Amino acid sequence: MAVMNDLSLSTRSATPADLDEVLAFWKVAAEGTSISDDGDGVARLVERDPEALILAEREGELVGTVIAGFDGWRCHLYRLAVRTDQRRRGVGSALLAAAEERFTALGGRRADAMVLDRNTSAHHAWRAAGYGPEPQWSRWVKHLTD
Repeated sequence: MAVMNDLSLSTRSATPADLDEVLAFWKVAAEGTSISDDGDGVARLVERDPEALILAEREGELVGTVIAGFDGWRCHLYRLAVRTDQRRRGVGSALLAAAEERFTALGGRRADAMVLDRNTSAHHAWRAAGYGPEPQWSRWVKHLTD
C-alpha cells in the first residue's frame, strides 16, 4: 500500500503481530464492540485474507483501521475507526483510498459499508467519501454463536 501525501501517515496490511493492538484500539476508537472482536476472530480474518485488515499509522502509532473484505463478488467495509485526536486529519480518507485501491485491483465494482444509524458523527465522513445510505435495504442478522 502506498504512503499518502502526508509523509507521516501511511497505510499497510495488518499482520498477526498487530492483532492485540488492533483489538485494544477498537475498544477506544470504534463505535462499540462486536461479537467478532476477539483474538480468534481477527486472527481468522488475517489468516484467510491477509490484506483485508488495513491499518493507518502516523509516526509509527496506530491511528486508524478499516476491514476491506472481498468475497469474490462484493466489496464490504467494516470497522472504519480513527483515533479521536486524529479525526478530520485525513486518516479515514487514506484508509478508504487504500481499501478502494484493493477492491479495484481485485475486480470489485461497488463497495458497501456497515455504518450504525446512531453513529451520526461518522455519517459526514462516509458522505464526504462518496458513500450514501440505500434506504431500500435493511441488514438482517442471525447470530450463529452466543
